[in-house]
Amino acid sequence: MSKDRTLVLCVDRDDDIGFKAGIEGPIVGRDACLRAANALGLVDAEDSDVNALFETVRIFDELSGRGENVAIAVISGNHTNLLEGDRRIASSLDTILVETGAASCILVSDGAEDEYVLPIIQSRVPVSSVRRVVVSQMPNLEGTYYILKKLLDDPKVSRIVLVPLGLAMILYAAAYLLGYPEEATIVVVCVIGIYLLFKGLGIDEVFQYFVSSLQASLRGGRFTFVSYIAAILMVLVGVVMGFSSYLQYYTSSGLFFQLLAFIYGAITWFTASGLVASVGKIIDSFLNERVGVRRAIVLPFFVLAIGAIAYGASIYILSISDDVPRFPITSDMGVRYIIFLTIGGLLCAFFGVYLQSLLDRWVSDQKMVALEREV
Repeated sequence: MSKDRTLVLCVDRDDDIGFKAGIEGPIVGRDACLRAANALGLVDAEDSDVNALFETVRIFDELSGRGENVAIAVISGNHTNLLEGDRRIASSLDTILVETGAASCILVSDGAEDEYVLPIIQSRVPVSSVRRVVVSQMPNLEGTYYILKKLLDDPKVSRIVLVPLGLAMILYAAAYLLGYPEEATIVVVCVIGIYLLFKGLGIDEVFQYFVSSLQASLRGGRFTFVSYIAAILMVLVGVVMGFSSYLQYYTSSGLFFQLLAFIYGAITWFTASGLVASVGKIIDSFLNERVGVRRAIVLPFFVLAIGAIAYGASIYILSISDDVPRFPITSDMGVRYIIFLTIGGLLCAFFGVYLQSLLDRWVSDQKMVALEREV
């Protein structure tokens, strides 16, 4: 294949092609891309990805007519899990580059959402041009209403917008009916703030990835399904124990000391939850994919180290606080706790890293021995 081949690439990050038209990506070739555009257009003619697909074919035809060496392809992500979708896009692009032998890329997308994957594409092939396809709309009231209605009808958008608003309204009404009108506003603001924090930090995508991993473990009959369920139950117990500790050692000194009182009661169960989940991951890696053991072996040591240090810090600060007179540990014992638990946590983390390096060297030696035998 020629080294100057250009790939005309259309990116459908939210996988409307697969979700609506039932066509699995990646799609390579002009005829296949044109069939995908027609199929998506017949299902939902108002989808902006239809225009992006036809624009991709148009650019391909234009460059081909000039005599340039070009290839055409469409890659798609995941409709509900953008984290998993971006990984799928990266894997699909690697396959297409090997198949087409392209040395550069022209990216076609239907908006800014698809261009979030631009760094992923640029890490694998130079991007010589980006073509964003924008559909013109009449800026009148009816058009605005129709666009908003279409957005709210999309399950992905409705879950993001309508669910938190509905939950906040229900909590406000419940607090108001119970006779706490002032606290109702606080509860609503707190719920919305937690939701925005989860979205801003990307915790919701991590949670979705955890749920999808749990489903995959169940379908594959893996041990991690049992360990994850046990870990979730331990987390719930930890939350209950944390609130119990919070009520027992409640202090008016501030939110920081109240958080430490919660950690003091919950951190043991949280640590046990992390250990159970990580050990399940190690067992599955050992039974199914031995290469993944060296990446997972360090997890329980890090979990144990973080848990020990957090437990020692909570004990020390609560023991020296004058506002927690009922705390059973004296300040002298609190100093010993934080010193020994911190040292133990650091040693545990160091041992995990050392064990991982030993496994890496052992795997490298095994590969060298295998290569020498082949030679």
